[in-house]
Amino acid sequence: MDDISIYEEIIRLKKKRAPAALATIVETRGSTPRKAGAKMLVRNDGRISGTVGGGRTEADTIAAAQEVIRAGLPRTMEFSLTKEHGGVCGGSLVIYLEPLVVPDHLLVVGDGHVGRAVAQAARQVGFMVSMIGISEAKTGYGPDEDALLQPLNKLQEVFADIGADANTYIFIATSDHHQDFEAVSAALATQSCYIAVIGSKKKKAAMDNYLLERGFDDAAVSRIISPAGLDIGAETPAEIGVSIVAQMIKLRRTGPDAHDSHPARRRAVKKDGTQQAAPALG
Repeated sequence: MDDISIYEEIIRLKKKRAPAALATIVETRGSTPRKAGAKMLVRNDGRISGTVGGGRTEADTIAAAQEVIRAGLPRTMEFSLTKEHGGVCGGSLVIYLEPLVVPDHLLVVGDGHVGRAVAQAARQVGFMVSMIGISEAKTGYGPDEDALLQPLNKLQEVFADIGADANTYIFIATSDHHQDFEAVSAALATQSCYIAVIGSKKKKAAMDNYLLERGFDDAAVSRIISPAGLDIGAETPAEIGVSIVAQMIKLRRTGPDAHDSHPARRRAVKKDGTQQAAPALG
């Protein structure tokens, strides 16, 4: 397999968010079956594309690559191709193992102004983003937007198909509070590390009651972050997007105690019923 094919496979795995490691021979001395620059792609299950020469060297490299994937840290290995090390060439080589980091995945449910602002800000800091529209009639997605136009009753299937895992973030901002509640119900069936909903504290209380009445326990309900975003005095959709992505970054960098949820909007809402839908800007 040539290098181009390996790079194409790396892109394919990245889109699938499948972990892998790239092994590259960076130095050789004497007689070796492959020379500097030879590459081998190792998947999480040990399957490979390309080769670094076969034999014990390759087997040890595959095992080390799987550890590199788990640890997320690069590693350098040196091999002497002598009989006592399973080789006969007599040369030596150095292999650099590089983990191919799986990007964190943000699923934005609702494609209003705030949803798109969150998506744009998240892409700029390295998140893979999928926009999930509620209505199939929605149009106007840009070329960089991975749009999944699905009706609300298919959200749980969509989350399962995407493979929402512990590196998945879900932000919900539809135009209707009932849609938000249903989307949260579907999100709670995933292992997502972040489930955030735009809205007010009273909306959060109504949402908690809704979920508890439908059989979710306190532990599940406590996973929901609402109002979403860090309190930075945000008002415009772009500013709200920054506050929410900042909260996601804080969680990514410092762990689950970083939620620190506060309303993203500075101005008080004069009238606030027991159930408040997402703001009109969302």
